[in-house]
Amino acid sequence: MSKDTSIFKASWTYADAPESTDHIQLKKRYELFIDGEFVKPVKGKYFDTVNPSNQNKIAAVAEASTEDVDKAVKAANKAFKGWSKLSGKERGKYIFRIARLIQERAREFSVIESLDGGKPIRESRDIDIPLAANHFFYYAGWADKLEYAFPNRKLKPVGVAGQIIPWNFPLLMAAWKIAPALATGNTVVLKPAETTPLTAMKLAEIIQESGLPKGVVNIVTGAGDTGAAIVNHPDIDKIAFTGSTNVGKYIQKAIAGTSKKLTLELGGKGANIIFEDAAIDQAVEGIVNAIFFNQGHVCCAGSRLFVQESVADIVIQKLKDRMGTLIVGDPLDKNTDIGAINSSKQLKTVKDYIKIGLNEGCEIYQPECELPKKGNWCAPTLFLNVSQSHRIVQEEIFGPVLTIQTFRTVDEVIEKANNTPYGLSAGVWTQKGSKIFNLTQKLNAGVVWANTYNKFDPTSPFGGYKESGFGREGGLHGLKGYVKFED
Repeated sequence: MSKDTSIFKASWTYADAPESTDHIQLKKRYELFIDGEFVKPVKGKYFDTVNPSNQNKIAAVAEASTEDVDKAVKAANKAFKGWSKLSGKERGKYIFRIARLIQERAREFSVIESLDGGKPIRESRDIDIPLAANHFFYYAGWADKLEYAFPNRKLKPVGVAGQIIPWNFPLLMAAWKIAPALATGNTVVLKPAETTPLTAMKLAEIIQESGLPKGVVNIVTGAGDTGAAIVNHPDIDKIAFTGSTNVGKYIQKAIAGTSKKLTLELGGKGANIIFEDAAIDQAVEGIVNAIFFNQGHVCCAGSRLFVQESVADIVIQKLKDRMGTLIVGDPLDKNTDIGAINSSKQLKTVKDYIKIGLNEGCEIYQPECELPKKGNWCAPTLFLNVSQSHRIVQEEIFGPVLTIQTFRTVDEVIEKANNTPYGLSAGVWTQKGSKIFNLTQKLNAGVVWANTYNKFDPTSPFGGYKESGFGREGGLHGLKGYVKFED
């Protein structure tokens, strides 16, 4: 990318290319999905879910109380008796049917995901929704093959799984959790994030349409109190949580001393490492993909960039040039690279961290870009001249903010990359296979990508170390959290 990027951008302004919303069906109000039916909350409370790109209300959503959660757990317990005894082949048919229905309505799901979450339609359309369908397809295939997943072991389902998911990948996270739970014979009580509940409620409609037995999947919407009611319910047998490290620690303490199984996928501060022998242009595009295209709304986002000293100047210049071409705007526009920050609360968090970086004396770079006046927006941001002790290097920001440090040797970058409380993901950019294998053994990260970043596949496990949690989701490993073994 040349330094004339700004001229290039001015000469080639794209015409608006918004995705239509005429084909989607949204209700003005969504109820709870319990025992196969949509039911009103016991206390009659509702909250609004809003479009983060313009702050307009999309729909009212039921707020589940402790009583509602109890109803959902009772329905799941009742359904467990029949569902767990159903053959794996029959369970697989239901899961496969859900996958096909998601596939058939992929365009509608994509638009709703971008409306409710703020992510660009390209990401929802090309990544989130296809991956969600693929996870259901994948685990449908495992349902009648569990004896091959765990050879020479007797196993049975855990029971009722309480599942709590975040706002960054609403439908995909639901698929990650529901599909393996159903494949292994468990029933589910799922709580989506309060800021992005709509695709979960559309999934409830699909589940109802699929003919899945009543009570096998229950979806209750709400905020922290609803999640706490699930965690603390005595008849929940397993908790699967994806979200912040602080909430994960609370959950771990809350279930200590109980027989509940637990998997946690928590925060991250991913290291992206560029060596001097890397394909620089490819690496720069990978960095942009890792932190900016998703607004930094990924727990495994490569928010710490380490560049070998000999190529640091050229990498930083190319990165700045590429940032100058990024389009910030309407998430439904197919040209948009960076959508809206999910909520005003999260935007404040990101802005606070940018102020912290400036107060710590770091050098900031933001390309010139006009942000919409209404909605939650943040320009892509670089911080240079940072050190390991800076808060913006150590703490998860969850926004389009990238810190850059240089290194000279392999041992130095390994030490720097591992110097964080988190251990979720990392990326390595080099043409040397031996270097890749060396780093994969020494980086404290659950996932290490080589010459790419943020690539997911339903056959591949995902999870972290240290304060990034424990347990794995995806792949054969994702089944393990939903079974218990008999001696």
